[in-house]
Amino acid sequence: MKTIWQNLKERLISVSNGLGLAWWVEIVTQNPRCTYYFGPFLNANEAGLASIGYIEDLEIEGAQGIVVNIKRCKPYVLTIAEDLGERIDRKVKPAFSGQM
Repeated sequence: MKTIWQNLKERLISVSNGLGLAWWVEIVTQNPRCTYYFGPFLNANEAGLASIGYIEDLEIEGAQGIVVNIKRCKPYVLTIAEDLGERIDRKVKPAFSGQM
């Protein structure tokens, strides 16, 4: 069951994301040549902490040449597989919803 704080936080993130002010983790890998976006987050610190798990997952999957950027943006496509010429649209959901 969500607390009042969790509901408020989700609303703040939704509004921030709608305005393009939410923070996202952008991860670019050289092999495979992909760009991934994870988020949205309310602040850069939360995004940075979450990025550790994303990096670990990609390393386990064998990704190489990983570059991480924490930035404010509003990505419309969350996974771009450049090697395959694909854009994979994962459903956008607040990153913290699965952690509660």
